[in-house]
Parts: sequence; C-alpha cells; structure tokens
Amino acid sequence: MEKKIIAEIGSVHDGSFGNARCLIEESINAGADIVKFQLHIFDEESLESAPNPDYFNHESRKDYFERIAFTEAEWIELKTHTESLGAEFLVSPFSIAAVEFLESIDVSFYKVPSGEINNLPLLERLALTKKTIILSSGMSSWDELDAAVTILIKRCDLIVMQCSSLYPCPAEFVGLNVINEMQSRYPCPIGFSDHTLGQSASISAVALGAMVVEKHVTFSKSMYGSDAAHSMDMKEFKLFCNNLKETWQMLENKVDKGDNSKYLDTKKIFEKSIVTSMPIDRGALIEFEMLSYKKPGDGILAKDYQKIIGKKIKITVEKDYKFKWKDFE
Repeated sequence: MEKKIIAEIGSVHDGSFGNARCLIEESINAGADIVKFQLHIFDEESLESAPNPDYFNHESRKDYFERIAFTEAEWIELKTHTESLGAEFLVSPFSIAAVEFLESIDVSFYKVPSGEINNLPLLERLALTKKTIILSSGMSSWDELDAAVTILIKRCDLIVMQCSSLYPCPAEFVGLNVINEMQSRYPCPIGFSDHTLGQSASISAVALGAMVVEKHVTFSKSMYGSDAAHSMDMKEFKLFCNNLKETWQMLENKVDKGDNSKYLDTKKIFEKSIVTSMPIDRGALIEFEMLSYKKPGDGILAKDYQKIIGKKIKITVEKDYKFKWKDFE
C-alpha cells in the first residue's frame, strides 16, 4: 500500500472553524497526506460523571465537547476543503451516533481510537460501512485486539496501528517490538500512532515496516486544550514529514553492495596506490619496507601489495614513485 502520514488535529482547534481550516492547510503544506479530526457527541459517549484525564482538568468533558462542536455544514466544509487541497479527510468516531453522522456526510474511511477497542458494537457498525478502517491499539491486550481485528478484517480494508496511550509517551513504553509481532499476527498493513514528543520513534517504526504514521499537530504547544502540549508545532511537523518520507525512500531503493561502479571516479580520489618509500635501483627485488601507500588510487591499488613483493623492478626510481605493472619483470 501507499505510505501515509496522518496529521492528528483532533480537537486542538478548540472549536474555532477558522483554526480548523488553517490547521488543515498548514498540515498539508508541511507534508501530511491525511488530516484527522475527532467527533465527540457527549451524550452518546459519556456519562456526566466520567472523569477527565489527568493532563486536562480545566473544564468538564461535557462542557468541552459541546463547546468545540462543529455544525454539519462546518464538517462538510472541512472535508471539502481538505480534499480540495489533495489530502484525505479522516475522523475518529467515539459513538455509533458519530458513525451515522459521518456516513451522512460520506467520509471515505475511519480511525478507531484506542479507547474504543472493546466497544464491539461500534466496531460492528464500522464493519458494515465496508470502508478502510485504521485501528489504534493503544490500551489493548492481544486478546482484545484479536477480537477487534476479527470483526473488521473480513469486511474492511484494515490497518492496525501500534500505539501507546501515554501522553507524552516515554521511550521505554513505545513498543517498537510490537510492530514486528503485529506483522506476523495480522494479514494487513501495520502502522504507528506516535505519542512521543520527538521523531525517533516514528523513524524507527518506519524502518521496521510501518506503512502509516500518525502524529498530533498544533499551531503552538501553548494552545488551550487536551492535546496541544503533547503535539508538534508546524515547523517540527514539516521536518518530521520530510524525515519520514526520506526514510521510506531509503527503504524502497535497494542498493546492490556487489556493484560499486558508481564509485569508480570517487575510488580514484580517495583510495591509495602503491608508491616507493625510498629510492630503488634497477634490478632490485621488491621488499615490503620499500612500499608506501598514498592517494590517488589510479595506480596499483594498496590491496595488491603482496602481488609485487619479490618482483624484480626494471627501472631505477625515486621515493614516492607510483608503480605500474609494466615496471616489473
């Protein structure tokens, strides 16, 4: 499959339609192939007593999700705007009602958030769409993930993402080893949803075969909301995209180590030829002590020194003379 980078905008727009449009534009300009939002319909996904995560306690979940909600017309405009810029529009639904709404505006595919892995009714509804599903695995065990994959893989084009649901995720909990285990376990593409603060986890995941990489983005880490502090700003994200795409390019272009023809001119500049370490008279037998090795590498190469030891030289030469094969009997 084609490699993809997802810019996770999520809710960092803080309910501003203008911010959402600009985040789409900046993410695509930085190199994103897909921009992703989240659709929260509070009464369909949470009780009012549901706690906030530790890293965001500034307002209740109900107040937050209702305050930042977009209208149907705004969702359609965000989708249309994304596609007009040549990227794909992706949304994570957190309820069956969210899926129904997204189906009504004809989104092309879905991302299942890590917290919905055990929401099998939601997965069953998504399976009915027969669309591509990106499944995040953050807080699931193998048994839980297997159950989710079983529901989706026969009816949808499935992509499973290694993810660690820690914000930010420290290096020791990234779980790069899980990527290879997923590749062996599931007959589908494997990706990586990156919650670290840097680039090395995603670059390593790509080197291990991740086909899709997701990263949270923001205008500024100082923006209000649940995700901004753990996201990349656009300058960082542009470098991130460039580095990932270069890594994919390196992996796709195999080098034949048995063919060094492209280095013929370079070898002459940087390799060493055999030269004399002292004056040598005609008729002398060449000994190891008579030899030195210096650039350029356009004479008898240093690797062939044993081939001339013991040979008789036909001419008298000074120090630093560069040998030729015709100099010997």
